[in-house]
Amino acid sequence: MDRHIRELIAEGENQKLDFKYCVSDSRKIARTLSAFANTDGGRLLIGVRDNGSIAGIRSDEEIYMVDTAAHIFCRPVIEYSLRQHVIGGKTILEVEVSKGNEKPYQAMNEEGRWISWIRHLDQNLSANRVLLQIWRKEKKGSGVLVKFGKAENMLMEYLQKNASISLSKFRKISGISAYRAESILANLVIFRVLVMNASEKGFTYSIGPDTPAVEEQLITK
Repeated sequence: MDRHIRELIAEGENQKLDFKYCVSDSRKIARTLSAFANTDGGRLLIGVRDNGSIAGIRSDEEIYMVDTAAHIFCRPVIEYSLRQHVIGGKTILEVEVSKGNEKPYQAMNEEGRWISWIRHLDQNLSANRVLLQIWRKEKKGSGVLVKFGKAENMLMEYLQKNASISLSKFRKISGISAYRAESILANLVIFRVLVMNASEKGFTYSIGPDTPAVEEQLITK
């Protein structure tokens, strides 16, 4: 079991692995649980510093704080598995979260606001409204009608000349409302005409590698 943990630590923090030196606030743990559940799942190692050195948990209270994060500060509740590992006399908590089926999973922040998070590389990023629309549409499962009108054509023409576009740039060139722009981008991402690119600076959209040459399609998810 020591080997299992040491191999994880050797990987370093990534999209499916996060280190926490200690748990001082359940809401910060809830953010990571939400990000894992909304993305591809992952593991949280508590008692490990960012540089990979083993500190160990300070008390069993941290186990309770993880449970509080999952059941009180996340909605819907996030199921997880927890294992304890003792290495060199120090206890590490391994918290594993699977990719969720009830997106969006939200976490309460310090101001009492509920925010959905995603995992990108080794960072937790707040989900934007386009992604929230994507999750809602996919959850409904009633299909998405994609029609190429003036705004859609302007978007595709722009992307033929530029690598990517932001929501604000799309609104600027098309002159449409924020909600309509978000809905168009969400539909085109679901339809795989566009792909969403995440970074610490925000979200952009680019033409997908398998973009179908169609003007109107009905897809079901």
